[in-house]
Amino acid sequence: MSANLLLLHGIGGGRAIWDDAVAAFDRAGHRALAIDFPGYGTAPGRPTLEAMVEAAAAAVGRLGRAPVVIVGHSMGGMVAQELVARGVAGVQALVGGLVLACTSASFGPSDGAWQAKFVADRLAPLDAGLGMAGMAARLVPAMVAPGAPAAALQAAIDVMSRVPQASYRTALQAIAAFDRRQALAAITVPTLCLAGEHDRTAPPALMQRMAQRIPGAEYRCLAGAGHIANVEQPAAFQAAVLGFLQRRIAPGGTVPR
Repeated sequence: MSANLLLLHGIGGGRAIWDDAVAAFDRAGHRALAIDFPGYGTAPGRPTLEAMVEAAAAAVGRLGRAPVVIVGHSMGGMVAQELVARGVAGVQALVGGLVLACTSASFGPSDGAWQAKFVADRLAPLDAGLGMAGMAARLVPAMVAPGAPAAALQAAIDVMSRVPQASYRTALQAIAAFDRRQALAAITVPTLCLAGEHDRTAPPALMQRMAQRIPGAEYRCLAGAGHIANVEQPAAFQAAVLGFLQRRIAPGGTVPR
C-alpha cells in the first residue's frame, strides 16, 4: 500500500536536503512532503520547539489521510517524538509510523553542563565571525563518515550555509533542552530507528538503546554513513525506509501480524 511521508530536516538542513528522497519515495508509489521549519528557507517565524511542532502538525494535516509516516533526521527526529508525545488533536490519528534517523530522545545528560558546553562550542565559529558558510565548511566534514562522497559533502555544506544564523542559534537552544526519554515507552506506532555507522553525534549504540525502549521498534545501522546518512548514503537510506514501509505499514497504519 502507499503511505504519506513527512520528511523533517535537521538543524543544519532544510527541505532541499530531501530532494532525492522525495523523488525516490514518489517513484515507489508513496506521497512524500518535505518542509522547511520556521526560520528556514522561506518559512516565516523562529524555530522554537513549539513552532517546529506546530509546523509539523500542520504538514501532517495537509497530507490529510492515514497513514502518515514521519521521517525525522536529527533535530527532525526530535520534533517527530515531541509531536507524538504531545498527542496533538486531529493529528495523532493520522500518524501511522515513525522513522527516527540519526537522532536521540534527549540532548545529552540531564545536568545541563554538557548542553551548555555543546552550545558554546557549536556557536564559537559564529561568534568568531566565520558566518554560516565558514562554520559549515568546518563542521560538516567532521560529521560525515570517512571517505564520504565529495558531492554529498558539498551538498550538505551548501544547505547548511544557507541556514540563517539567527535561525541556527534559536534551533540549537531549542534542541539543547529536549528530553523525551520517558515518552519512548508510550510510542505505539511502528517505528524504525536508523543509525549511521560512523555517526558521532547520535552513535549507533545510543540509537539501539533508544529502539529497545520503544515497543516493537526496529533498529538498523547504515554501513559507511555518518550523521548525515540520508545525504551520504541516499540509496541505502531510502531502501531502509521503503523496506520498513513494506513490512510494517498497512491500511489504517496498523502493524501487520
